[in-house]
Amino acid sequence: MQAIGLCRFSYPAIGGFQVEHDNLRARLEYLYAPDRMEERFRLFETVALPSLRAQTDPAFDLVVVAGDSLPAPHLARLRAALKDLPQAQLRLEPPRRHRAAMKDLLQAARRQPDRPCLQFRFDDDDAVAVDFVEKLKSAAADCGHLLAAHRSVAIDFASGYHAAFGPGGIRAAALFRPYYTAALGMSVRGGDTRTIMNFAHHRIHRFMPAICFPEPAMFVRGLGRFNDSRAGVPWPADLRPLSAAEEETFRARFALDADAIRRAFAGEHGASG
Repeated sequence: MQAIGLCRFSYPAIGGFQVEHDNLRARLEYLYAPDRMEERFRLFETVALPSLRAQTDPAFDLVVVAGDSLPAPHLARLRAALKDLPQAQLRLEPPRRHRAAMKDLLQAARRQPDRPCLQFRFDDDDAVAVDFVEKLKSAAADCGHLLAAHRSVAIDFASGYHAAFGPGGIRAAALFRPYYTAALGMSVRGGDTRTIMNFAHHRIHRFMPAICFPEPAMFVRGLGRFNDSRAGVPWPADLRPLSAAEEETFRARFALDADAIRRAFAGEHGASG
């Protein structure tokens, strides 16, 4: 079964942001501000992409969506970051209504629209466990009758961590949150045009059957200065530096290299870690 991930990288959508702007120019200035773009790239390169490169099941597709107005230096850096992830398909899109654009891109990524597929959202500052794709497919196979009986079924892995990254490495705390964006997938029946972007992640279980696995830890939800979903929200108080043993656990489970993160954020003042 085809598995398709969707990752937006500073795409200037019309709508879809909790931090609103008066016009498109203001949105572009915010998205492409140097400090913001540097942080997004550091998180994408040291947190998000390593976890995808290390997947035990590499048979998945990742649609990476950026704006067709992305400045040339950023576009070159983005292409370089994706160079050794053959599953990635970079799509440069003009500003469009957020959900409509994402739904169209997911539909276009289906190689056999008449066959069922799995879909997941992937934020550019999150990581998933190295066996996320494998376990998503395994869950779908175990629930074949349920999936065949419904247009779509949510498949959720609710345990993970929230974490901040900086020159000190990784600060993290365990997190249990069902139907979070990270490590949430959805099956779609063959011939059906709905996508995971039809639904707000925290309400998806109101519209279809949902399977929620309480363990193992399957995601790291990244926290940064420019998280749109956390605008104005205080940093979690329970974050703490990882011990050496915990760093090794994060390396094995999520392919996160604390030393590489320290190097990437070295010299940054006011950084999250």
